[in-house]
Amino acid sequence: MRGPTPPRPPSAPLRVRYHSPLWNKSVSGMRRFGLIILATSMCLLPLATQAQGYIERVLHRPVPGGVAVLGLGSGAAPPKAYFKGDEVMVLREGAGQWIAVVGLDLKTPKGSTQRIVVDGEQGRREIPFQVGSKTYASQHIKLKNKSHVNPDPAQTRRFEREYKEQMTAYANFRSTGPSNIILDKPVDGRLSSPFGLRRFFNGEERNSHSGLDFAVPTGTPVRAPADGVVTIVADYFFNGKTVFLDHGQGFITMYCHLSEFQVAPGQAIKRGQIIGNVGATGRATGPHLHWNVSLNNARVDPAIFINAFKP
Repeated sequence: MRGPTPPRPPSAPLRVRYHSPLWNKSVSGMRRFGLIILATSMCLLPLATQAQGYIERVLHRPVPGGVAVLGLGSGAAPPKAYFKGDEVMVLREGAGQWIAVVGLDLKTPKGSTQRIVVDGEQGRREIPFQVGSKTYASQHIKLKNKSHVNPDPAQTRRFEREYKEQMTAYANFRSTGPSNIILDKPVDGRLSSPFGLRRFFNGEERNSHSGLDFAVPTGTPVRAPADGVVTIVADYFFNGKTVFLDHGQGFITMYCHLSEFQVAPGQAIKRGQIIGNVGATGRATGPHLHWNVSLNNARVDPAIFINAFKP
């Protein structure tokens, strides 16, 4: 059994080189003038373009189902930031820069201008950002269990009860920050169904795929990709045996179709700890791990957090 994955080393600061005739060493006056212009122009940049740290370079994928990383400026105390009424993660990165890490759900309009609301030392303000576009493919799945396509009234009531429980867990916001936001893979295996697929079960369209699937054998250990607290351990109608981990500041991960549980509700978990084993429970055609990542109550592409995102 392998131990926890060691923390990833921090990346070096982003270095930007400027090439201009103003920098000709033979013209010192022009060089000084260029410095003044450059410094002035950088001060005029919108705050949302100034977060040039490691987290932005890795996670900033502002598309439907993606993540926006926005600079909030510096200050002694962390500001609070909100998107569509939900509090978002705020971290300090680099030389004192605060950043907001914002989840965008799949229904976020392509090409739209969105805004976060920030409360901090500068008072209340809004920071706009642009949403790009991404096209998601379709997937057709044949299920033998017809009730997993059209459940009967009793099964529907069960699902509604379970859905409410999950939505409550997703909406939780603990002030404690995550141990790491660049995540380890919960299992080592082939990525099968990607996030965002339009799904058709027995020819009938249902909700888009809100997670990332790993095709691995039954019994494969599932490991926590970051420290967290277990909020749900349950056997659900669609998801099968399911575990929720709360990593702090609205950063929630879910693990579905498990064969076994290795944790209990309320348990504190360390990065790399086994939380369960892969199975094929619930609405599954074979053994695999379905992995969800949620930020500020928005389900986002887990591939972003393991350096597997495809534009």
